Amino acid sequence: MRIAIVSETYPPEVNGVALTVAGLVRGLIAAGHTVQVVRPRQAESADDSDDADTVLMRGMPLPFYPGLRLGLPGARRLRALWKSVRPDAIYVATEGPLGLSALRAARALGIPAGSGFHTRFDDFARHYGLGLIAPAVFGYLRRFHRRARTTLVPTPALRESLEQAGFGNVQLLRRAVDPALFNPARRDLALRARWGLAESQLAVLHVGRIAPEKNLALAVRAFRALAELRPNARFIWIGDGPARATLQAQNPDFIFAGMQHGEDLARHYASGDLFLFPSLTETFGNVTLEALASGVPTVAFDYGAAHEHLCDECGRRVPPGDDDAFVIAARDLARSISNGMRRAAREAVAMLNPQTVASSLAALLAQLIESSPSVPGVAVASHRSSS
Repeated sequence: MRIAIVSETYPPEVNGVALTVAGLVRGLIAAGHTVQVVRPRQAESADDSDDADTVLMRGMPLPFYPGLRLGLPGARRLRALWKSVRPDAIYVATEGPLGLSALRAARALGIPAGSGFHTRFDDFARHYGLGLIAPAVFGYLRRFHRRARTTLVPTPALRESLEQAGFGNVQLLRRAVDPALFNPARRDLALRARWGLAESQLAVLHVGRIAPEKNLALAVRAFRALAELRPNARFIWIGDGPARATLQAQNPDFIFAGMQHGEDLARHYASGDLFLFPSLTETFGNVTLEALASGVPTVAFDYGAAHEHLCDECGRRVPPGDDDAFVIAARDLARSISNGMRRAAREAVAMLNPQTVASSLAALLAQLIESSPSVPGVAVASHRSSS
């Protein structure tokens, strides 16, 4: 198939959506599909070595989220592009102006299009003091996704929630993790030594955007509680964001490793012993899979990736919003981490093969094609373009 994927975020940007989309692109290409990636031009050059046909569109900085771009409207250009090189199906991964333009162009040309529900922007609005507009944001998301033939989500619970909210045809597309990249074998004693830790001491990790919506105060509280039991423990923060400076000033004993990518990120994961993930605003939480694949026992709230894959043998799931239970679970796990738990963490996600997920996306798009009326198009050679 010839598949167009539209996303307003893509590596080298580091976030769950960008990495998920890039993984789908690699998997589809490996399976023999022709893939076109439509995305905003980024301030930092992207690595386009995945052999995708890349179309760069105009963009602007995303408010409240430095380092990311928002794609500007481009329906006219997309209609011209897809008239010339007609994709068999389109997958729209983000709900910004570029994503909306892609759905409009797809409808005008009669090309079947699916969308992905990756981010709860209504929750983001609440955490940035814009709670009054959160219902309007959710209403926009519903209207956006109803323009697609289907909306793809990573968990059965989210599928049920969106169906009840009137999103229409919602289908399951599970997430994956690269077990070759995120692997306990990447544990690095020299890195731990730079953190000031011997092998027997506890390295507690938080990986992700350091921002208000991530419930960071609870991570700090849980660490302080477990440090009463393990006084030599260190808290390592991997990532960056608008709350970093304040958090760092308030907690000078914490280690801030900054943004990490690829093998460096995997090495940081594998060198940790316990992952604390207190966020309540995730649609899924890819970092949970990455920690488990790296053999790192995890404490998280019981939804998204944690609900699907975090087991009692490899971590603790606690009721969403129960902060006291989260702290108790962190203290309990700090006392009981073992090699058996590390192995169980790895085994919990061993079957989440990225190639299988890409094949599932291809199959879902093929279903859309089969159920769509045939519209003649012009097929020409793939090309790279920019504006």
